[in-house]
Parts: sequence; C-alpha cells; structure tokens
Amino acid sequence: MFSQLPAITRTLLIANLIGFALQWLMPGVVEAWFALWPLHVNFQPWQLLSYGFLHGGLLHIAFNMFGLTMFGADLERLWGPRRFLTFYLISVLTAGLTQLVFSAYTGDPTPTVGASGGVYGLVLGFAMMFPERRIMLLFPPIPMPARVFALLFAGLELYLGATGTQSGVAHFAHLGGMLGGFIVLQVWKTQRRLR
Repeated sequence: MFSQLPAITRTLLIANLIGFALQWLMPGVVEAWFALWPLHVNFQPWQLLSYGFLHGGLLHIAFNMFGLTMFGADLERLWGPRRFLTFYLISVLTAGLTQLVFSAYTGDPTPTVGASGGVYGLVLGFAMMFPERRIMLLFPPIPMPARVFALLFAGLELYLGATGTQSGVAHFAHLGGMLGGFIVLQVWKTQRRLR
C-alpha cells in the first residue's frame, strides 16, 4: 500500500515519521526549536510550518497519518503533486496563524505540534472535490457523504473550541486549516474563471 501512494503524500508521511523519531531521540530539544510557540514565548517564523511535522504521541501521529493518506492520496491524484503540496502547506500555515492569534488572545504559553491543521484542510478539500463519496466514521462506524463528514468535523471543532472542552487540543487551529484550504480552492476557482 505504501508504494501505491502518490509521491507527495508518501513524502509527507515519511517527513512526519522522521520528525516524530527525532522527537523520541531528542526529547524536548526538537520541540524547543520546531514546535509552534506562542508569540510571547519562543516563536520563530519557521515554526509556522515545522510544527506540522511533530506530534504529541503515537495516537496523535497515527490518526494524522491515517487522515493524510485517506484524503491526501485522492486529492494529489486529482490536483497533481505541486498543487496538492501547495494546498497542504497553506492549510498547515493558516492553522498555525490561527493558533498564534488564539494563544495571543488567551495568553496560553503551550506550544502546538501536529499535522492536524493540514489534515483538516485535506478533509475540507476532499469534501469539496468528492462531496458524495462515502466516508466511514471510526467511532461509531457510520457511513456518510464526505460533505456531511466535513461539516460534522467543523461543527465539532467549533463546539469543542468555544466551550474549552478537551483542553490541550488546538481546535481553532483545525478550523484554521480548513479555512486555509477553502481560501486556496476559491483562489483556484477564480483563476480558472479568469483564463
């Protein structure tokens, strides 16, 4: 299965696994330099992308890499490698920017790690490109169209973020990743109309 993944999806998967391995080999050191730190703590500009290749544990990376392969492979086949990589990295970037705004507002000094913002962008992109494709939730196992899946996840993230439920999870960063993906798709749509 790994060899059947498109090139960029496979490369992103490997890069995330390398980032996670480095965290395990040099605990604390990698996060100090490459996690996304709030502006008032230890922020560096490269962290707006580097945080997306680090994770907070085995389950965290497992779910994110599952999402990357599940949604990313079809999008890369549809858009091609360059457009797919652009879309993914902009989703990671807008997720990071959203998290910086949120942490500045709350004063939270906690760093952020994870590819979730990019993956949530992929969820939105997948739902917009393949709205009727059936997706199966893991818990509970309920099939639904991709557009419903994306709306459900966006609504859940908004609720969890607004209520402060499940602290330690960057819910607004997830929404920021979706917003970034939506903006990219609108720009591409406008460019197609202008041609």
